[in-house]
Amino acid sequence: MTTQRELLPWLTAGEIFPNPSEAWDENSCAPGLLAAGGALDVATLCRAYRAGIFPWYSTGQPVLWWSPNPRMVLKVANFKLHSSFKKTLQRFCRSINCEIRMDSAFKQVIESCARSPRDGQAGTWILPEMIEAYCTLHQAGLAHSVETWIDGKLSGGLYCVSMGGSVFGESMFSNENDASKISLAALVGFCRHHKIMQIDCQQNTKHLASLGAHEISRDEFILGVTQGLKQSTPTWQFSDQYWQEILNPKAA
Repeated sequence: MTTQRELLPWLTAGEIFPNPSEAWDENSCAPGLLAAGGALDVATLCRAYRAGIFPWYSTGQPVLWWSPNPRMVLKVANFKLHSSFKKTLQRFCRSINCEIRMDSAFKQVIESCARSPRDGQAGTWILPEMIEAYCTLHQAGLAHSVETWIDGKLSGGLYCVSMGGSVFGESMFSNENDASKISLAALVGFCRHHKIMQIDCQQNTKHLASLGAHEISRDEFILGVTQGLKQSTPTWQFSDQYWQEILNPKAA
């Protein structure tokens, strides 16, 4: 009998991805797994993200490509600003020693994400080859960091992939309380200002759900990506006026 593992497509460098609908389903041992192999060059990563596919694998594994169904997404209009965190943001905005930067320390952010411990995970999926690949994607203008700086130190941040008006969140880290949440709030404000509708969160976590993310079908997610790709790519610079999109959205 042919097993599901034997049916998993193994890609050569440059080979086209299978249709995401062919990903393993929820009854499999690895729901959302689509293919293995291939490369992590800029062209391949672009094809993947445009199709709603992303790489995720651990030490000792080949490159694994995923397109889960359902997909965890943060619709930026649904971002939950809890009262306690709103006060944190207000203090952050008033402080002359706190600021948001974009793309000033991309490699430092992704390396910090790789070192950040995760509940229920041993080790990291952000392997050296992944760091190299996304730094190359950053140099190509397609991967970005959102950074929380406090007292001149990088205290938290996130990195993401962006093409047109489609944003794909990858990972966050925090060295200070709420620093990663501040970076995410800044990204949401940036997205709202530039009419970007959704941020891909890939997989369901309680933390993301508490901030307003929820699961949608793969088809709905890919439709949102396709629509976003039709938009022009914004300039990745943060303005303090974007905080109004979060703290006082009706007036923004």
